[in-house]
Amino acid sequence: MSEQTTTDLRETVRARYAAAATAVVEGQVANDCCGSTAVEAEDNFGATRYTGAERDELPTAAVAASLGCGNPIAVAELRAGERVLDLGSGGGIDVLLSARRVGPTGKAYGLDMTDEMLALALANQAKAGATNVEFLKGTIENIPLPANTIDVVISNCVINLSVDKPAVFRETFRVLTPGGRIGVSDVVAEDTLTAEQRAERGSYVGCIAGALSMAEYRAGLTEAGFTDIAITPTHQVADGMHSAIIRATKPTTATPDPSTASTPATDAAACCGVTACCTPAEHATDPTVTVTDAKTAAGCACQD
Repeated sequence: MSEQTTTDLRETVRARYAAAATAVVEGQVANDCCGSTAVEAEDNFGATRYTGAERDELPTAAVAASLGCGNPIAVAELRAGERVLDLGSGGGIDVLLSARRVGPTGKAYGLDMTDEMLALALANQAKAGATNVEFLKGTIENIPLPANTIDVVISNCVINLSVDKPAVFRETFRVLTPGGRIGVSDVVAEDTLTAEQRAERGSYVGCIAGALSMAEYRAGLTEAGFTDIAITPTHQVADGMHSAIIRATKPTTATPDPSTASTPATDAAACCGVTACCTPAEHATDPTVTVTDAKTAAGCACQD
C-alpha cells in the first residue's frame, strides 16, 4: 500500500467517525459501521450487541455512539484490579463498561485518533462519574503507553480499519504484560475470499474491504508473538464475512524485564533503540517509549 493511499484511507476513517461523533452531540442517532442504518435498527452493528442492562449503566450518548460489531466486554473476562486498553475507543462505551468491571483498583484506557470522539468520550466519562478512566489520543499502530503495562487489550470492530495491521499486533503485544491477553471483536473474512471479493462486499471505512481472512488474522497474531489464538465467528455481516471474537495470549516468557534489558551498544540483536529487531520479541530498550519513537529518536531507518 502506497504512503498516499495509507494517508487517504486513514483520513477517510477519521472523517467518518468524526462525523458520527458530531451527529451524536447534535442529537442525531449515530450510523452503523457499514452503512446508513440507525444503530438501534441494525442487529449486526452498534448498541444492540450489548445487553439492556449494560446499556442502562451508561450515558445515552455513549450508547448512541457505539459503532462496533460485537461486545468485547462479554468475552474479555475482566477482573478487579486489571488494567485494560480499548483500541479505537470511540464514544467510550467499552472503556466505561470496563472501568466498572475492574473497579477502583483497576484502570481502563481508551485510545482514539479522532478529536470529536475523544471529546464525546470525555463528556461521557464525566456523566458516568468514572474516575479510573483515561482517554488517550493516538493511533492503534503506535500506542502511546509503555511496554508491559496492560493486562487486557480489547477492541470493537476497529482493527479491520487499520492501514497497518501488523503494526497493531506488534504494538498490542508490546504494551501487554507477560501473560496478558486480548479479547476483541472484529470483522473477518472466510479464507476463500480474495481481497477483491471482500472489497465487492463493502467499503474500507464500512469495516468490510479492509478485513483480514481468518488465516491472515491468525498468522498476524502468531508473527507478533501471540499464542493460544482462537477466532470464533459469531454472526454474518456480509456474504462470507463475519463478526468474530478473537482471543490470544502473550506468553509469560515473551519479554525480558526492562530493568535488565541490554542497551544497543552491548546487545548484538539491538538496533535503532530496540532489541530483537524484526522478531516477535522486538521492544524498545527504554520501556517508556514505543518502538517507533525509539527508532525515530535514533535517527535510524533500518527497520520499518
